[in-house]
Amino acid sequence: MRRTPPQLEIAFAPRRGTWGGRRAGAGRKRSPKSGVRHGPRPVFSAKHPLHVSLKVIRGLGSLRTRRCHAAIRAALVAGCERQGFRVCHYSVLATHLHLIVEAKDRAALSRGMQGLVIRMARSLNKALGRCGRVFADRYFARALTTPREVRNAIAYVLNNQQRHRFGKGAGLRELTFDPFSSASTFDGWRVQAPRRRVEPGPPAVAAAHSWLLRVGWRRHGLLVPAYVPQWGNRW
Repeated sequence: MRRTPPQLEIAFAPRRGTWGGRRAGAGRKRSPKSGVRHGPRPVFSAKHPLHVSLKVIRGLGSLRTRRCHAAIRAALVAGCERQGFRVCHYSVLATHLHLIVEAKDRAALSRGMQGLVIRMARSLNKALGRCGRVFADRYFARALTTPREVRNAIAYVLNNQQRHRFGKGAGLRELTFDPFSSASTFDGWRVQAPRRRVEPGPPAVAAAHSWLLRVGWRRHGLLVPAYVPQWGNRW
């Protein structure tokens, strides 16, 4: 009768610091470009507009050129109002963009921003004669829930270039409209600045629907092009 050899156990010597468990340096490495935490986006109400920012990758060059602005504006014309999503204000900075948008729900925001980002990336790549990635990370969105928050956000977006040139805080800068923004078509200025050249063609922003973005923010006064708000301060 043939005997079956017994099953032997193989003992492995433990290797400390290299097998199993939490340890420093384990897991997927974080991208150095990542600036927005990846996770479920917060739920917001359709009556609250959102301040959205988008950052481009390093090496793309400044977005504040007529060629890049024309490409971004063309994408905004095509995607500023689609299926419950609206872009109501925008500004183009050297390395990032600011938008104030409205969305009926989280799905509408996701679809609207996804389509807009794709349009802007394709348009910029075509204008710059390149291909590949354009935006460094996914967008950051912050809900604006009070009239003062909305007023400060509008001033922050439309006057953001003045902040980058002259620093933070309220104070007199230059009484001009930023030509790389929707400032020249905004109707909430208290003092009219010399108007810069307005891009021809259809509008690049949509009319606001929410009470906060249409009427509510005006309770705290119209805006002045020469002032830049500092978040948290009254001015």
